[in-house]
Amino acid sequence: MNGQKTRNECCSPTINRRRFLHSVAWMSGAIATGVSSWSVQSDWANAAEAPIKVGIATDLTGAIAYVGNACANVAKMVVKDVNNAGGILGRPIELFIVDTASDEWVGLANVRRLIQRDKVDVVLGGITSSMRNAIKDAIVTHGKKLYIYPEQYEGKECTPYLFCTGPTPAQQCDQIIPWLIKNGGKRFAFPSANYIWPHVLNKYARELIEKYGGEVIFEEYYPLDQMDYSATVNNIMTNNAEVVFNTIIAPGVGLFFKQLYQAGFGKRGGRLACVYYDENALNFNAPHEIEGLASCLDYYRAVIAQDPISAAIQAEYDKQFPGKILFAGAATGMYRGLRLWEQAVKEAGNLDREHVAAALDHAKISEGPGGPAEMVPGTRHCRMNMYTAVAKNGKFEIVARSPSPVDPREC
Repeated sequence: MNGQKTRNECCSPTINRRRFLHSVAWMSGAIATGVSSWSVQSDWANAAEAPIKVGIATDLTGAIAYVGNACANVAKMVVKDVNNAGGILGRPIELFIVDTASDEWVGLANVRRLIQRDKVDVVLGGITSSMRNAIKDAIVTHGKKLYIYPEQYEGKECTPYLFCTGPTPAQQCDQIIPWLIKNGGKRFAFPSANYIWPHVLNKYARELIEKYGGEVIFEEYYPLDQMDYSATVNNIMTNNAEVVFNTIIAPGVGLFFKQLYQAGFGKRGGRLACVYYDENALNFNAPHEIEGLASCLDYYRAVIAQDPISAAIQAEYDKQFPGKILFAGAATGMYRGLRLWEQAVKEAGNLDREHVAAALDHAKISEGPGGPAEMVPGTRHCRMNMYTAVAKNGKFEIVARSPSPVDPREC
């Protein structure tokens, strides 16, 4: 990955300790257990059996820490609710949270601590696909644990014992591409970050665009730490792109959108689209710079007007974690993953990996953010409702929703 630290720098306890402590004001009630590692213990003083240990590996620091902190908050909220309701199989849950720091070397080292030192029973987390690929063998192959990956991603992850609870290209692109052609145009530009997710997602999106009579006029890939996109913006403007289907990520995405706005792309009627954008990501720019941006996820805050269950979950999160880190689409897969795993353990009646995996293969939840969800048997992927939304005055407004839960069409 471009722009990353050297191995020695990324694993320095002094550097990580300082960065980590700076970012964990949200972690009240947590106990430090080592470098970039925290344990959130249950309130059960006299539990008859040892706690079930759940590991969360997510970016508490780094370029996409806004996603990781939301995921960690959601994990704390769900585990607190489960423990208040009596735990699982009569046992409390103890939560272990480590920082993957937007850096694969740090992530791998800290995930190994979850497995080898903390001896967790399951691991949830990883944000980017490059992080998932860096840590999955340590969890599934060497650690012999279940791994739940909670983010929207490019698909094609069919590793045994690895379950995905975020949207796939079929769930996002099949909804938003026809809408973009109708409400944006047929000439697409693909400015992209240079890692696996954009490459695979763009291939799927291109095929769908061409199916609906559109065309991709250019497709470019940039280092993850690139901050100047003047040449890209010029290419978009001179080639009369009508829709910018963006997969550039933080830290450069906000600057790219600003430069595109300053060039007049929106004023001339261009449509900006970014399928990972949720309410936390809206904070990268002034509202007028991304007015009209279209996204497609399994949840937006606007859903609460239609769904009292989502409203209750949202209200509880806001009560426990007031501030700038919002409960938004990038964190809903964490909620879903924990709840589906909870149901699977209850059905299995134990924590044996084979038994829990067999139950998780068909697990369902009738209530959750954005609506019900269920694993599609034999795929280790999740069927869920999908929403297309547009940014207006700094908030997302839903403009379309799937009539029923959408199949992930994976594995």
